[in-house]
Amino acid sequence: MKFLLLLLASLLVASQPIESASFESTYSSSLEYAAFTYAPNPSPTYANSNQKANTTAYYAPHYTELSHLVGDISSTTWGTYNPNDTATATDSENPYGDYAYSQLWSLASLQNYTYFGLYSTTVEPTAVPTESLVLPPPDLFKFDDSLKFPEDLHFGVAGSAAQIEGAITYGKGPTIQDKLIPDARPKDYVTNENYFLYKQDIVRLAAMGVKTYSFSIPWARILPFTLPGTPVNQEALDHYDDLINTCLENGITPMATLTHFDSPYAFVEGTNFTAKSALFKNGGYSSSYKNVSFEDAFVHYGKIILTHYADRVPLWVGFNEPLLYSNDPASIKTVVKSTARLHKFYHEEIQGKGKFGIKFNFSLGVPRNTSNAEDVAAADRYNAFYVQSFGNPLFLGEDYPQAWKDTFANYSNFLFTEDELKEVKGGSDFVGVDPYTYGSIVAPKEGVEACQNDPDHELWPFCANVTQVREDNWKIGYRSQSYVYITPNQIRENLNYLWKTFKTPVGVTEIGFPEWREREKELGDQLYDMARSIYYRSYFEAILKAIHEDGVKVDIVTMWSFADNWEFGDYEQQFGLQVVNRTTQERYYKKSFFDTIQYYEERS
Repeated sequence: MKFLLLLLASLLVASQPIESASFESTYSSSLEYAAFTYAPNPSPTYANSNQKANTTAYYAPHYTELSHLVGDISSTTWGTYNPNDTATATDSENPYGDYAYSQLWSLASLQNYTYFGLYSTTVEPTAVPTESLVLPPPDLFKFDDSLKFPEDLHFGVAGSAAQIEGAITYGKGPTIQDKLIPDARPKDYVTNENYFLYKQDIVRLAAMGVKTYSFSIPWARILPFTLPGTPVNQEALDHYDDLINTCLENGITPMATLTHFDSPYAFVEGTNFTAKSALFKNGGYSSSYKNVSFEDAFVHYGKIILTHYADRVPLWVGFNEPLLYSNDPASIKTVVKSTARLHKFYHEEIQGKGKFGIKFNFSLGVPRNTSNAEDVAAADRYNAFYVQSFGNPLFLGEDYPQAWKDTFANYSNFLFTEDELKEVKGGSDFVGVDPYTYGSIVAPKEGVEACQNDPDHELWPFCANVTQVREDNWKIGYRSQSYVYITPNQIRENLNYLWKTFKTPVGVTEIGFPEWREREKELGDQLYDMARSIYYRSYFEAILKAIHEDGVKVDIVTMWSFADNWEFGDYEQQFGLQVVNRTTQERYYKKSFFDTIQYYEERS
């Protein structure tokens, strides 16, 4: 009975209204609902454009005071060579006239030269529309902004003549780039038509706030007949003079390279200059033409350029990535001696106050397994071959690395004498480097020494297997359209390697990232290039840490490239900060351009 009474009591309690009902009622009545509204549009912000310059800084005397240093040079101009034109020049008795000029191109025998571009004369620039300068939407993440770029660091963008100028037969002689690709792939005949559009391109850079523009001046456009004693192209001299002045007028510091893979074709004519050799392609560095060495001819050309423009250009590069066009060990010696001779001419004879140097294609080789002695030896050898072969003589006055000498013991005419080492020491003011990414190095299966002693080995002479896989089997980074991966930690390591090895300031003269299959995207998606933007800003952060935390002296940072261009055979790899319409030649700024300039401005 007692049990039944307790059960009944519990049921009566359960049937009573619960307190939660009154709680819900109270809670509901306390809520206040507001009508949904859209967030207002943010006010647009714009790129900080350069102001027109009122003054010009000078770094050497004017050409009128230096002309005696290059002797009595004559100048002329030539008509445009058109292989489709049946007209024949009548001055066949003149060794450097229009007939002789047309013969240069006839003998070069270009393939698939079927069209000219949109322009045939310099285009006057127009102002960049304000709506083109609106900054892209902000990211949801931030980079460290506590570290600042040094005040004396030159920060900007880069390009090279063969990849952007076009107009290859407008007073220019043939180069190896004009002949490099013997099939139907796109060539450099038109590219971005920068030869005619340079003023507009520079105005577009200034509108974005660019402070430094690195470009190259083709030897064959200044001296179509290549050699000392042949006429200088006056039209070309005037062109680059105006290009430099246009930079200065728009608040941009010009930086010039003397050769960017575009040696005159005369130095390799009659050879299979793309054939497999001891090293890479044949840029003619160890050749002679009409009994004049490449070295002497190049130095003569360099003196013409320096005497004309060094008063206004403070940054100079003699050779761009020379290893890639060195086909034998003797080529290295030519590059080193030529660089040192022009460096001496620049500083001692014309009293240049800027910098003259060299730049290397060098993505640091890192041992895949740092505990494996063979992998370490292979990485050491790889790095020595890429930069110490040039750098030891130029920066330290020291001989080639031992591995280099052992590998090429059977080659003649490439070793330096003690007097030559003294002469070339200090022949570059900076170690220019293009550290796009890095390589994970694995030793050959047979070992480094066995490979070194076997010239038929597939990895000879570097004897290092360059991979893109880490020891833990992850890829080294996020991949681009080409060999470039996003690897910021290793660029910092690269800068440390160069600084500690050569004890010379480092210039990051090219970095860049072609997004995966970017050219296949519609325009709006090409412009929103997030991966490229992250690549650059993560690399800048690594550079800042190398400067502030590691003590590395960095004095140049330039991005490759200021616009999509001809990447030595195709347009698929789009490295540019601007999209280029190949039909209309219109340019469009990408998100990465805004982001990188803003990154720099916030840390300056």
